[in-house]
This record gives sequence, structure tokens and C-alpha cells, in this order.
Amino acid sequence: MDTFLSAAEIAARYRNKSLSPTEYTKACLARIEALDPLLNSFITLTPERALADAAAAEADFARGVDRGPMQGIPYGQKDIVETAGIRTTGQSKSLSGHVPTADAVVETKLREGGGVLLGKTTTWEFAHGGPSWDVVAPPAANPWNPAHHPAGSSSGTGSAIAAGFMPVGIGTDTGGSIRMPAAACGTAGLKATYGRVSRRGVFPNSFSHDHVGPLGWTAMDAAMMLSVIAGFDPLDPGSADEPVPAYHTLLDGDLKGTIIGVPWHWLDEAKTPDETRAAFEAALTVFTEAGATIVPVTLPSLQDFSDAKKVVSMTELYAIHRKTLIETPELLGESLRYRIQCGALIRAEDYVQALRWRTQLTRATQAVFKTVDLILTPTMDPAGKLEPTPHEWLFTHTSFTTAFNTTGNPALSVCNGFNTAGIPFSLQIVGRNFDEVATLKAGHVYEQMTTWRAARPKLEEFAAAEAA
Repeated sequence: MDTFLSAAEIAARYRNKSLSPTEYTKACLARIEALDPLLNSFITLTPERALADAAAAEADFARGVDRGPMQGIPYGQKDIVETAGIRTTGQSKSLSGHVPTADAVVETKLREGGGVLLGKTTTWEFAHGGPSWDVVAPPAANPWNPAHHPAGSSSGTGSAIAAGFMPVGIGTDTGGSIRMPAAACGTAGLKATYGRVSRRGVFPNSFSHDHVGPLGWTAMDAAMMLSVIAGFDPLDPGSADEPVPAYHTLLDGDLKGTIIGVPWHWLDEAKTPDETRAAFEAALTVFTEAGATIVPVTLPSLQDFSDAKKVVSMTELYAIHRKTLIETPELLGESLRYRIQCGALIRAEDYVQALRWRTQLTRATQAVFKTVDLILTPTMDPAGKLEPTPHEWLFTHTSFTTAFNTTGNPALSVCNGFNTAGIPFSLQIVGRNFDEVATLKAGHVYEQMTTWRAARPKLEEFAAAEAA
């Protein structure tokens, strides 16, 4: 069976009875078994749970019970999301045998919504240190070419979706960790507004910057998942009590009257390569054809956002992992140890000033959103080779994604073509706070007007070459 179906296609076929959840789940598990040794996208598979979930969804459909858009849809949970009775390691030797007794809120919502859990997907260690080869399991690879990286830290989720192992999955995003794997793997990935999705039961990285959100093959798939996982959680201190629409029902139409801002100075500051810039400019043409108006906007520099975010997040990372670093440092990978140690060197006054600076940067960004509906940038350059990252990369690289962890705005990455090596280009679409509908709609319209969703990795060719 062809598993290369979007979640929206699967849901439609379930409801017209041309496909069964059990049949599709078995096909996903068979494909994972055959091809995931090339990618390491899963760290823990749960086939018995998956088949039980699928059977339950199938029985519900037969009885006329519809639990919503995720019913019968296979998904993966990033391995920092706690799952009752299922090993959750954070990719760290310090938690190699950890089996939670309760589900995270996002897992509870997906389970109650009739989703089918395939297993736990590979992450960078505690969603921060990586890619690493000295942790519980090897890092995930990119299905478009396994010699390339799938970015991080939700690397396994992005890789598994692009490989056709599952249509959707959960990621987390502290500086780009949903959007960058989506970009590298050519999928859609949404960092919803800060507070939109509960983080309770998810290992923290940075209390004030962490987000939980969906990845899918399409923007519609991400919207289907967000419709299920979004909502106020009074036990998550960062949760926002805002109405949750049925996102997946609100994406059709055009973009007439939409004003899109482009911070061209960011592309200059990031020294954006010509091929990435060309792909981005071609995407703008599509948005113009859809009825949108493109205007230049000016935001604070990328470096300002990066500096403020890193001071705050590194301090919080150290607060989270200090005990393990001091008592059992050998149980942490080298990459994560280095990054935790940096937080110990930050003074209290610098942390406070960075929080104040963050407020100023956020206000400046929200002022721009009074003049535009959306902001567009590239997400990142096409993914390079899968190899160890120099420790100083954390401090020296320039990111289009980090700014919107600082401000909390919803930000979606979608595929906007491929380079000459067949690795995806990516486009970041950013909306006003709590306006995920406009953000997702723009991505959906763009995908409908382009051919990129018809392309899929030819993973079997890599498997045959490795076997030869």
C-alpha cells in the first residue's frame, strides 16, 4: 500500500470507507520496519499500541462515532513528550530507562481524539544538544538524502513524515525546532502562538521560549492536528485562555486583501545565498497571484533577537539541568554538556536585562503587525551534510526562526521547492498572535497553487544502493 497520503486524504478515505485505520497503520509499520534503519527517525516503536489504537478507531467509525480530525490517523511523539508506560528518554543516557506513569497533555488529547500512536521519534538530546553520536541512539537522517541532516531538534518527526512513515507528528520549538526539521525535510511545521498548546508533561528546554506543535505533510495536516491539541491548560503557567477554532475547516479561499511584509534587511543580514533568495522571491510571486500585496517592513536586527533569546534560554537550560551536570555529567552528551555549561556563566543582571530587551523586541515586532497581516522570510538554507556541529555554532549562526520564539508569534514553515541536489527549500510564514488561521491559510493556499507536495523522497533507491 502507498503510505504517501496526507492526513486530510487519509481522513477522507476513512469516512468514505475506501481505507481502514488498521490497514493503513499496518502499512506504515511495515514501511518503518523496512526503511527506518536508513533514517533512525524512531527511537521507540509501539506496534502493539498502534494496532490497538487503529482497531479502536475502526470500531468507532463502524458505530458512527467520530472523535474528530485525528481519528485513526497515525502519528509520532517526539521523545521528550511523556507517554504513560512507554519509554521516554529525551535521547539522553541520563533517562535511558525512564518510563513515565502519566501522559503529557498533548498525548492525552491525541489519544482521546482517536489518534494512532506509532512510537517515539528521535530528537536532539533534551531538544538542545546535537546532532550527537554519544547519546542513547544515533541521530536521524534526511529522507531526501540520508547523508544530509534533517535539522533539529524535532529531527525524527520531520524525517518520518517526509519518508512516508506517518502523515503527522508532534515536535517542540524553542528556537526553531519544529520549523527547521520541517524545512530540512520539506514538510509543514507550525510553532503556534506561545501558550496555545500545553507543554505540561514535556521535558523543558527554556521555560519562557518552549512551544509544542504539529508537523505534517501539508499545512492542512498541521491544522488538523492543531485543532485537537490546542487549548487552555490551567496547570501550565504559560498557557493562554483563548478560543480554539476548528482550524482545518477555515483554510480554503484566496488571499485577496492580505498584506504581507518582507524584512529584506534580514536576508541581507543573514547573507542569504542566491539560490535560497531566488526560491523565496519565486514564492512571493505566487502570493501576489493569490491576491496578496507584498510590502517591505523593518524589524530589529536578527542579531538582537538572537542575543536576547540565547541569554535567557541558556540561563534557563542551566537551571533545568544543573543537578545532572554536576552529579552525573558522563550521562550527558558532549554537545549538551557544553551548552549547559555556558548558562552557568551568565550573571543574574544579564538575564534580567535580556528579559527587558525581549519585551522591547516583542513590542517592535507587534507594532509592525499593526501594518501587515503576515511576515514572510525563508526558514533556513537547504540542509547540509549530517555531521557533528561545532560547539560555537550555537553562538555564531544566524536564524530566521529564533525571532518568533522571542515574540511568541505563530510561525509556519512550508516547502517552496528543491535545490539542484534535491534538498528542499523552505518558506516561513508568520502571523499575528493567536491568528494561526491566517498563518495556516497562507501556507495552504501556497501549497494548493504549487506542485511541491507532489514530490516525495525516493528512499528505496538509497536502500538499494546501500544493499548493493
